[in-house]
Amino acid sequence: MTRLKDFVIRQARANEYAALGKLLVSAYAGLPAMPSPREQPDYYAMLENVAARAAKPALRVFVAADEADHLLGSVDFIDDMTQYGSGGPASMVTNAVGIRLLAVDNAFRSRGVGKALTQFCIERARELGKARTVLHTTRAMQTAWTMYERLGFVRFPEIDFRQGNLDVYGFQLHLLPVVDSS
Repeated sequence: MTRLKDFVIRQARANEYAALGKLLVSAYAGLPAMPSPREQPDYYAMLENVAARAAKPALRVFVAADEADHLLGSVDFIDDMTQYGSGGPASMVTNAVGIRLLAVDNAFRSRGVGKALTQFCIERARELGKARTVLHTTRAMQTAWTMYERLGFVRFPEIDFRQGNLDVYGFQLHLLPVVDSS
């Protein structure tokens, strides 16, 4: 568990999966220019089914929760890219971890929750000795796109794909080994 100034990041609990699914659906459906649940029902069903994703051996769902244990946001962390789950070429990326489905409850945006969850995943990737962190985003997710670039992620067009009518763009962050100066 990682404690920040007004929330903690920890692994999601099974009894939170239903609430997390609703948080994800609400966050993604509320994005301008994002296809609606009616337009992409299979995608939104996948978002909502946190339990199915969490059952994958290489996937951990992490949450940010406040001191009252309200769920502020979540992210899927995948330490084996063959289980990344987006389909396409990302599952063949080696020596990498994946970040998927970052979402922050609308009521808690602009508090650094998404950034903290992303940085948590980056540090976890470093701890695992991985060479890079990989993720996807869309133009509809402009706030996340900008945040990823500010954190040092660069475009990785080799893993771009199309989901229905939505272009999905790959990004990667090369992780440098931490050098002990002592």
